[in-house]
Amino acid sequence: MDLGLKDRVYIVTGATRGLGNAAARELVADGAKVVVSGRDEKNVADAAAALGPNAVGVAVDNADPDAPARLIGAAREHFGRFDGVLVSVGGPPAGFVADNTDEQWQAAFESVFLGAVRLARAASAELRSGGVIGFVLSGSVYEPIPGLMISNGLRPGLAGFAKSLSDELGPRGVRVVGVLPGRIDTDRVRELDALSADPEATRAASESRIPLRRYGAPEEFGRVAAFLLSPAASYLTGVMVPVDGGARHGF
Repeated sequence: MDLGLKDRVYIVTGATRGLGNAAARELVADGAKVVVSGRDEKNVADAAAALGPNAVGVAVDNADPDAPARLIGAAREHFGRFDGVLVSVGGPPAGFVADNTDEQWQAAFESVFLGAVRLARAASAELRSGGVIGFVLSGSVYEPIPGLMISNGLRPGLAGFAKSLSDELGPRGVRVVGVLPGRIDTDRVRELDALSADPEATRAASESRIPLRRYGAPEEFGRVAAFLLSPAASYLTGVMVPVDGGARHGF
């Protein structure tokens, strides 16, 4: 299938590693051009170099109020157009209700929630018919994940924002989608497993609850994200798509 990605230009935040990087790789592999961002200048430069000539890096924190203008400006300056954005950000600190401080909640709100809202608002003002705004969220949109209190508090609200935004932008032909990763084999998931006394047993227990009986590979997530951002998904908006091997048992 031709996804129609050739020469389209997307911003992918949090793309130096993990899910954002996996999505950027698949977009470029199908002919798109990408602006990738992250907080660390060297990591951003390395990620862009690894993606090749159809990628450029911008070192900026999602929480920075100037991030949207810098990223959209880079897309137009380097590639001459702007077709969409995938908002991905590193997961907030793990912990139960008594573990997380006000400072951790505030920092997570600024990066995970408000930063995403700012970027989506800026993108919605710039995009024309055929444009798309995507959010990397979490299965916690539907069901809280034990030990991830901050994520459980913020992700469902962002999903609600995305759904409302899809209703607003639909008449203009601009789509809004969410991608909900389950246990994808990234550094972040391995770090969460490592918080337990026996990481291997924790992984085995998690896999036993997934119908496909394994963690997903990053490229499996990246391919779904690339499809949702592409013109091939032109009649999909306002949807939250799980990429979790069947771990969500509801319809």
